[in-house]
Amino acid sequence: MVIELPQPVHKGGISLTETLHGRRSVREFTASPLTLEQLSQLLWAGQGVTHPKGYRTAPSAGALYPLELVVAAGLVTDLPAGVYRYRPRKHDLLQSLEGDQRPALAMAAVGQNWISDAAAILAIAAVYERTTKEYGKRGVQYVHIDAGHAAQNLCLQAVALGLGTTVVGAFDDSSVTQLLQLAADEQPVLLIPVGRPR
Repeated sequence: MVIELPQPVHKGGISLTETLHGRRSVREFTASPLTLEQLSQLLWAGQGVTHPKGYRTAPSAGALYPLELVVAAGLVTDLPAGVYRYRPRKHDLLQSLEGDQRPALAMAAVGQNWISDAAAILAIAAVYERTTKEYGKRGVQYVHIDAGHAAQNLCLQAVALGLGTTVVGAFDDSSVTQLLQLAADEQPVLLIPVGRPR
């Protein structure tokens, strides 16, 4: 199933200075859902296309874009619970699995149960070969830098939307790979739970 996302907003909101000042790690969420518009804006902030040549919101070494964004949605209006892959060029979601995977992802994240309270969990996965084929072993480091850029964009966009989030790096790779239906060449790098802060 393909879900067309609302177009992202490119103007308005709070200033970058206010956003930076308000950025904090949030681990307590209300039971309120995200809107599909908010999810759309978050995904665009992380890897959205901003130029006819395919350049994105987050920089990437050699413009090789080794990152994939995957969403485990649980409480998002007009979006059934399930796992979805973000497709930046089309700005849409492709469903890969039905059902709420948030509790299982929380268990895979060494039992950090608070993760399952987030309305959605965004995952950043990496296809290292996209970068290492150009830069060799050094490309692994570049991929991690790319992931940091994308994660910070997501976190700052969350603040601008009045949402809370944090970055989670402690999880069992194989479990997360299975739960998110990642491809054989995709490695999970970060989990980013997002929701309305309590």
